[in-house]
Amino acid sequence: MNQPGTKTWQDVRAAFQKIWGYEDFRPPQGEIISTLLTQKDALIIMPTGGGKSICFQLPALLQTGLTLVVSPLVALMENQVEELRQRHLSAALLHSELPSSQRRATLQAIEKQKLRLLYLSPETLLSPPVWERLSQPQLQINALILDEAHCLVQWGETFRPAYRRLGAVRPALLKSKPPGTKISIAAFTATADPLAQNIIQTVLQLQKPEIFRLNPYRANLHPSVSIAWTPRGRQQQLLQFIQKRSPQAGLIYVRTRRDSEDLAAWLTQMGYATASYHAGLGAAERRAVEASWLGGKIPFVVCTCAFGMGINKPDVRWVIHYHAPHLLSEYVQEIGRAGRDGKPAEALTLVSEPTGWLDSGDKKRQQFFADKMRSQLQTAQQLVKKLPKQGDINTVTRQFPDAAVALALLHSSGQLKWLDPFNYKIESNVQKQPTTQLQAVKQMQQYLTTKQCRWQFLLNAFGFSQDAANWRCGHCDNCKNYIYRK
Repeated sequence: MNQPGTKTWQDVRAAFQKIWGYEDFRPPQGEIISTLLTQKDALIIMPTGGGKSICFQLPALLQTGLTLVVSPLVALMENQVEELRQRHLSAALLHSELPSSQRRATLQAIEKQKLRLLYLSPETLLSPPVWERLSQPQLQINALILDEAHCLVQWGETFRPAYRRLGAVRPALLKSKPPGTKISIAAFTATADPLAQNIIQTVLQLQKPEIFRLNPYRANLHPSVSIAWTPRGRQQQLLQFIQKRSPQAGLIYVRTRRDSEDLAAWLTQMGYATASYHAGLGAAERRAVEASWLGGKIPFVVCTCAFGMGINKPDVRWVIHYHAPHLLSEYVQEIGRAGRDGKPAEALTLVSEPTGWLDSGDKKRQQFFADKMRSQLQTAQQLVKKLPKQGDINTVTRQFPDAAVALALLHSSGQLKWLDPFNYKIESNVQKQPTTQLQAVKQMQQYLTTKQCRWQFLLNAFGFSQDAANWRCGHCDNCKNYIYRK
């Protein structure tokens, strides 16, 4: 390993051992840290539980100047920053739920260059008070880290349109800095298929990135899909599964906040200690649920996709998808919460029977998602006729409330260019590209109905077709059925 920056590799390892207490890096942690210390762009795809956060936290702590960590969820930021603060490290976070006094203190710490790591959402990064301070010429910014980068693909078109503007951040910041300044960009995720990898690289404008790809296969994780013939049958299957495994730690994923609250209330009536968790809860409520689950007071949580990113509980023995996610990347993220200690763990997905006659819930959920996507696309195309061909997003969104989503959709279909993070230009006569979300929904449906080895399907879907050739994991439901049939 050659010398990264001005630090010797001995210095880097010594800092790692002192802060985290581990003897040595796991492959490819060392190579990633070296890449970031030499300020090269990078795209890192590593399975959940692979130690991704250390890969950007350590270089940030070893350099003078600030590293920005763009993160999708408040809970994720709070967990990472709390861990760093417990180790007395220079990290802070900014989000809209913080008391104004805390926000002010963090903004002052940025100005005085007292921070090494600043966690914030795409929306907060692009908010005027934050952007103003980050653009000050004297503030040294070393890197922009996009944590959970699959969210750019998963949510960037409609739910979190600010993600589509992140590619314009580096050029805009460099304009305000002294000549010769370098800001590197690194994107980290556990799940990105070849299309998602391409989108992340294109949107972020990565320059000759070093790419680290580990396949998502986990030998201790046993995926299965089971048909629930009726709504009552779904409840009964869930109960039977939990009863057999009580008091093991687990997670139950549902699609909506209401589903989370209703199912948690029903399970409580059935005598189980559990709680609902979703993005609509206040910070104190979310912290209380997390603490109860991490501390073993409640064995499982009924949650939406808002739960789990960055929360490290090694002994989760099972994950149930009471409702299947819409996207394969979400699915792999969520089942990856189980079995981080390397011991066997189960991942069960409950689905309605294919016709939907006895239980139309799954079909309705899929239809609702697809209809919503199409409707947003139509709204975007209609809005285009009214929007100025060139303009700034703040002015336009005041006039047209749906403009942010419309501009993000235009950007994803190649019809719009961000001149900087706030000003856009609509390109005419451009060949429209189809939205990725609707393509991804079909892939999830194929996974739920496939008869092939589930891990083989996932490896192919995420671009590891060489690894997947002649693959049979032997421990998913399809492999077990195949062995049984033989």
